[in-house]
Amino acid sequence: MTFETKPRPFWVAGAARTSESTLDVHHPYDGTDVATVCVPGPDDVEDAVAAAAGIAREFRSTPAHVRAAALAHVSARLAERADEIAETITAENGKPLKWAEIEVARAVSTFRFAAEEARRFVGELQRLDTDPNGDGRLGVILRRPRGPVLAVAPFNFPLNLVAHKVAPALAVGAPVIVKPASSTPLSALLLGEILAETDLPPGAFSVLPVRGRDMSALVEDPRLPVISFTGSTSVGWGLMDAAPRKHVVMELGSNSAAIVCPDWTDFGFAAKRIATFGNYQAGQSCIAVQRVIVHRDVADAFVPELVSAVEALTVGDPHDPAVDVGPLIDADNAERVASWIAEAVAAGARVLTGGQRSGNSITPCVLADVPSTASVCREEVFGPVLVVSVVDSVDDAFAQANDTDYGLQAGVFTRDVRLAFRAAAELEVGGVVVGDVPSYRADQMPYGGVKGSGTGREGVRSAMDDFTEDQTVVLSGLTL
Repeated sequence: MTFETKPRPFWVAGAARTSESTLDVHHPYDGTDVATVCVPGPDDVEDAVAAAAGIAREFRSTPAHVRAAALAHVSARLAERADEIAETITAENGKPLKWAEIEVARAVSTFRFAAEEARRFVGELQRLDTDPNGDGRLGVILRRPRGPVLAVAPFNFPLNLVAHKVAPALAVGAPVIVKPASSTPLSALLLGEILAETDLPPGAFSVLPVRGRDMSALVEDPRLPVISFTGSTSVGWGLMDAAPRKHVVMELGSNSAAIVCPDWTDFGFAAKRIATFGNYQAGQSCIAVQRVIVHRDVADAFVPELVSAVEALTVGDPHDPAVDVGPLIDADNAERVASWIAEAVAAGARVLTGGQRSGNSITPCVLADVPSTASVCREEVFGPVLVVSVVDSVDDAFAQANDTDYGLQAGVFTRDVRLAFRAAAELEVGGVVVGDVPSYRADQMPYGGVKGSGTGREGVRSAMDDFTEDQTVVLSGLTL
């Protein structure tokens, strides 16, 4: 696919704008120019924020069917343009086309879920005559938008993680200003183009690929009382420190564990799932498997299967439909991952396969005998690296899985339902996936973590809850 490199506009209050300031988007695989994007200036940022604040009261009272129709339109148009959008994701992000196509399909579902929820998201009734002083009274608890939302999105899912913020905000009637990642703004700008086709009022959305000082201005502006951020842990906590009086919702980093229990016998399935979802976006996913914890009773049979499954992955040009693993987003991240592998090896780790760097690509790597203090164990690698450790008991497996500053998800390969519920009780994570990898997620379900993995929950309905607050209405003089 050939992309036009002429400056692409950004979106202010639903209208396209251009500027003299631009940024270039480069392909992570070969460094070629993909597109040039106009960058908003301070006046553009002010116009977007003023429009969002100015429309907030009106927009929150927009009939549900109007918001639902707009969201349904976006879902349908994303589906119609799926091939084009998938190519755009691959070109700016470097993820293999097969995974970009899945991301588009997920965004289609995300907007569809939001359209459905917009029609039924209202609140609840509560009887108040449970005490004598409540006779004849009924409580109506409504959900009202907190106000305009600043949506700060990461590079690794440049469409669907924008969708996870935009769709719930619009569903509850909250204006939204999107700040896409500077390295991957094209998908968000394309989404703005589709949103502009709807009947949403001016000010309901803006897409601003800003940099530096203008980003800080958005974070600190009191007219944007809600910040929804997905990205690195350090940046996320920095945003919270910069906006202590705002409602800040964050989904941050992880070093997710997959635990292979002694009762599990389908080693081929577990190996393929772990190999695939530890490396499918070159490991650049907060839910990618990083630590593989295997019970000693099955280690001799499982680990060779895992190595074979990793070696079977195809690395190369992400536009090739046969490719499983593409490049990292840039040279700095490729160098960091390579240096962490080297650090582990210098400390005594064994490389079972992979770990070679070529440009921004690293062949999927499996490490064993890694000291627990190594960066590949303690930190979020965000690269194609699996760290295998062998334990003598399920107790040891759970303890090792919990020995981290992150707590996003864990996968537990077991068919013992009692062990599954024990895992849910003992693992210090926001989600436990039984019989599969932690990289499975359902866009309609709450999704998030504990400890260093954030403060909020993604997923359409849970984000709608985060973007709203209770308003209690008491009706008196009723006969119930």
